[in-house]
Amino acid sequence: MSACTTCGACCACFRVEFSVYEMDLAGGTVPASLAHEVNGNTWRMNGTGAVPIRCTALTGTVGEQVGCSIYPLRPAPCHELTEGSEACARARSKLGLPALGTH
Repeated sequence: MSACTTCGACCACFRVEFSVYEMDLAGGTVPASLAHEVNGNTWRMNGTGAVPIRCTALTGTVGEQVGCSIYPLRPAPCHELTEGSEACARARSKLGLPALGTH
């Protein structure tokens, strides 16, 4: 089982910005109701633009059990952040979660 299903730190730490072309209204997959325009070419997931950060697509309790309500539709930055990566470790550390592989 992926540690991501009990973590969610990345969804509660990082700004998620992506191309307008990923929006469903432009032929992409990200639902327009969950993001807003930053400028003509860039959109941001709601909840990730100001502290405290928590993406509106994140469900559950960070560090316990989480999910993404749009997992198959999520934008590129979410696909690119991988379990165990440096960014993952930074997010987990910021929220006081142990590094992966640490007991």
